[in-house]
Amino acid sequence: MKEIVLATRNRHKGEELTALLGDLGIQIRTLADFPTAPEVEEDGTTCEANAIKKATEIARATGLTAVADDTGLEVDALGGRPGVFAARYAGEQATYEDNCRKLLQELAGIPALKRTARFLTVAAIAFPGGEVHIAQGTLEGLITEEAIGDRGFGYDPVFLVPELGKTLAELTAGEKNRVSHRAKAFAKVREILSASMVNV
Repeated sequence: MKEIVLATRNRHKGEELTALLGDLGIQIRTLADFPTAPEVEEDGTTCEANAIKKATEIARATGLTAVADDTGLEVDALGGRPGVFAARYAGEQATYEDNCRKLLQELAGIPALKRTARFLTVAAIAFPGGEVHIAQGTLEGLITEEAIGDRGFGYDPVFLVPELGKTLAELTAGEKNRVSHRAKAFAKVREILSASMVNV
């Protein structure tokens, strides 16, 4: 296994995942390298279902080991919403800002200590032979009352990491990649990929 493909067209996510996997000694490609790869509809009801679907379809289309992930945001005061629909919470064409704005509006008036939430990332690794492995990571935090910070993407400006006293959008890429839900999931992805390289 000399190369893998990250099943994403999201440039921000591609950069973050490449940094998390970058020293494995294999070439990491994204769907930008495969313009004819199919658009995979994320119609699953769980992050795991979406990740598996994306990884298996892209592995089939490219002939390479494919890694896909899906992330949900569970807000306790909203009964777990937006959950798996986090990326399109404010609509199919919603921007990151649209989603954050809707979330803050729905939490208006909720006191700080009741704004508990967690990110859940599920990653799937699909090998060309059909074998699939799953890894996941979570990050507990609080939803702020306003956007703070200008780094990261998605809900990072409104997600406070209590032990750091900062939102994810206030962290450097290196800091975020030490604590985030995605970092935790992809630490396990690294282990799986490393083991598969040893066994080739």
